[in-house]
Amino acid sequence: MKKNLPILLALVVLIVLGLVRYDHFGSAYNITSFWRYNSMFALISIGMAFVIITGGIDLSVGTVAALASVVAALTSVYGGWVAVLAGCAAGMAVGVLNGLIITRLKILPFIVTLATSLGAHGVALLLGKNDAVSIASDSNFGNFGQGDLFGLPIPGIVAVVAAVAGWLALRSTRFGRHSLAIGGSEEAARLMGLNVDRTLVTAYAVSGLLAGMAGVILAAQFGAGQPNEGVGWELFAISAVVLGGTLLTGGEGSIAMTIAGVLLLGLVFNLLNFENGLGFISLSAYWQSVIRGVFLLLVIVLQARVLKQRGKRRSAAPA
Repeated sequence: MKKNLPILLALVVLIVLGLVRYDHFGSAYNITSFWRYNSMFALISIGMAFVIITGGIDLSVGTVAALASVVAALTSVYGGWVAVLAGCAAGMAVGVLNGLIITRLKILPFIVTLATSLGAHGVALLLGKNDAVSIASDSNFGNFGQGDLFGLPIPGIVAVVAAVAGWLALRSTRFGRHSLAIGGSEEAARLMGLNVDRTLVTAYAVSGLLAGMAGVILAAQFGAGQPNEGVGWELFAISAVVLGGTLLTGGEGSIAMTIAGVLLLGLVFNLLNFENGLGFISLSAYWQSVIRGVFLLLVIVLQARVLKQRGKRRSAAPA
């Protein structure tokens, strides 16, 4: 709990700052809009958390989401549920492909997911003919991104369900325990008789599935599949996961704190938008990428120092 205190304190400080400084920060409109929009980033971050916990990385989540948004838009003519399922299936297919290549061909996850990221972007552009693909006007698919259920945004509900399911999976299932063991030491996990390859393929499949769901929400929320969206989303996801205390080396992580990382990054950008509205500063959307990069660099540096201190303690401990 002590290691999570800084991020939780930062969240409280940002919320208090927003409530005190901006008139409409605590309004129902801002809260639901924040929840609706950031649901996409929560989904890809949950999937990324499982991958990083196993000691891997998934650089394809952004372009996979873009591909899924195009697939969902193209299939929306057949109905809303068909579009949702098709988009999720497209994302999961790329995730399974990532997992199979990594485990069967023994290629580094960084290389594999970078290659599939480029491939997914190319396929999205081909399917969309290098342009946004509008969803069917007579389809109810748009309600999935723009509608509410019991007064709550549907994308936000989907993200909450995914977060709870991910939290339970990591804490209480064999898949979660095996993921942590593999991240701690893949060789030791194999010696213990764990099915390492199956667990890794499952982790990448989950990441692809959730990226696909994020893409579905993207298409439904903005009324079109976006083949050129998703650039930099993997940075947001990695930043949120690492901010939440998950080690980039694997073997340790938390879904709950990953969501805290998503909220922290989302709040920073939300506050910047309010500050732009006051007219005291004027930062373009490109500054979001700069801030994500700075956050990621700072947390990686802090993690490296923590790991170094742990190493010193272990070496100093009596045998």
